[in-house]
Amino acid sequence: MRSRVRLFAGLAALAVAVGYLVHVLDADALGAAIAAAVAAPVSLALAVILYAAAFGLRTWAWCRMLPGLSAGQSWAALHVSLLGNHVLPLRLGEVLRVTSVVRRTTLPARDVIASAVTLRVADLLAVMTLAVVGAPVLLDGPWIWLAAAVLVAGAVAALHWLGRLRAGGSSVRTPGPGIAAAATVAWLLEAAVIWTAASAAGIELSYAAAVVVTAATIAAQTLAVTPGGIGSYEAAATAALVGLGAAAAPALATAILAHAIKTLYALVVGAVALVTPEPSYAGRLRLPRRLPGRPERGPVAPDAPVVVVMPAYNEEELVGDVIRRVPADVAGRAVVRLVVDDGSTDDTATVASAAGARVISLGANLGLGAALRRGLTEAVALEPACVVYLDADGEYPPEAIPELAQAVMGGRCDYAIGSRFAGWIGRMRPHRRLGNIVLTRWVRWMTRHWDLTDGQSGMRAFSPEAAAAAEIRHDYNYAQILTLNLLGKGYVYGEVPISYTFRTAGRSFVRLGRYLRAVLPAVRAELNAPATAPSSDDQGISPVLTGRTP
Repeated sequence: MRSRVRLFAGLAALAVAVGYLVHVLDADALGAAIAAAVAAPVSLALAVILYAAAFGLRTWAWCRMLPGLSAGQSWAALHVSLLGNHVLPLRLGEVLRVTSVVRRTTLPARDVIASAVTLRVADLLAVMTLAVVGAPVLLDGPWIWLAAAVLVAGAVAALHWLGRLRAGGSSVRTPGPGIAAAATVAWLLEAAVIWTAASAAGIELSYAAAVVVTAATIAAQTLAVTPGGIGSYEAAATAALVGLGAAAAPALATAILAHAIKTLYALVVGAVALVTPEPSYAGRLRLPRRLPGRPERGPVAPDAPVVVVMPAYNEEELVGDVIRRVPADVAGRAVVRLVVDDGSTDDTATVASAAGARVISLGANLGLGAALRRGLTEAVALEPACVVYLDADGEYPPEAIPELAQAVMGGRCDYAIGSRFAGWIGRMRPHRRLGNIVLTRWVRWMTRHWDLTDGQSGMRAFSPEAAAAAEIRHDYNYAQILTLNLLGKGYVYGEVPISYTFRTAGRSFVRLGRYLRAVLPAVRAELNAPATAPSSDDQGISPVLTGRTP
């Protein structure tokens, strides 16, 4: 409820602020300022570059103060915070400065908070000092000294906190002259935006005065209620410019133009900072570039079977034929047909047993992911030479099991997928084809395996080690999760081309909305599970076992 109240309060304040700005705005003055800025792209680009350089200095200062913080994550956190301050009310973006680093690194939260607060106090002290030096007449009076006293008190408190943290073993460094200089120069660079906007609006403004106007806007933003500080920024900048002798109309045009430049920068660069560098603010979106080395294989008994796992739910019309088409042996090894009945309400279990399969009944419909998880557990208990997963709906060819199993048993890969798109597709509904293509490209991007051609195949093979290590994090499905899990553990991936024909009976359980609601959170959980530290440069990458270039 409190969040909703804050949101509505911020939106209401924003509406009032925008309405007032529209009422007092001289549209001709603003139009002329925008036209002048566009007509001088070099000056505009230089202002943006200097604005970015200011954040480059702040990036360096934070890395200098907080050992272990990379330049990429420092830069990202500053810009995620900047983005938040331009779209959220009450300066809530400041919180994102800390949460970005805490969520995307392993640095202690207390160190991140201490360094962020200390650097922010240093920033405010620097801009206040520049304001007093740049225009002592404009800012003369008791309020400036009160503000200075508050900032000094904050600096003393921050340094005291740092001292206690260091005494407790914290690695955060006390800011020195270099950090103070970086904070000061950053504000000098940031003032380029106001200076350029004022020039475009026809105001003759010294660079020192531009620093003062920048300081006024920063001071006003500490009390900003509206999203992005819209209204308070323009009011503060306009008041400062008028106080320095500018006319009201071009002063307001300058404020709006400068705020627009900064907001556009924040939206573009901040959006990139949400996802780059990895991990993103929301966590990892892809597997790491460096993965564990390929796990070693153990010995396989001469009489170890090939176990074919077939989850089934209400497939009485098709499961018998699929089981009978499974080869009796593969490379001289006996084949065990294992059907996991996922709580079928028809005669699936009876038909499967009559066709020669071992049947495990789950008792209730738990989902394909749960059924495969149970099937892999049962298969590993049989100490197999290879485990093959096969959909029981007749869409995938049991006759391709030997080639798929040989790809694993021969050592060329640990996890092989029967690829429909590298083979032959008899019939696939257009919307399912499109969905498969889109999801496959997504899996390809997440795994960084550009040789992956079928991310949703219902025919796969596993080495005994891969089958034992496989984790399926949700009951609904397995496709993307299984691939991410095994590749993330270093198991080598491969593909074998297969044929595919659409089911002749029964009904698929996949429904787009439910599928995405179940799969997306599970994929995020899989990508952000505790990772095994890389043991070598081996990334477990294997060429596609198709005999062709996909």
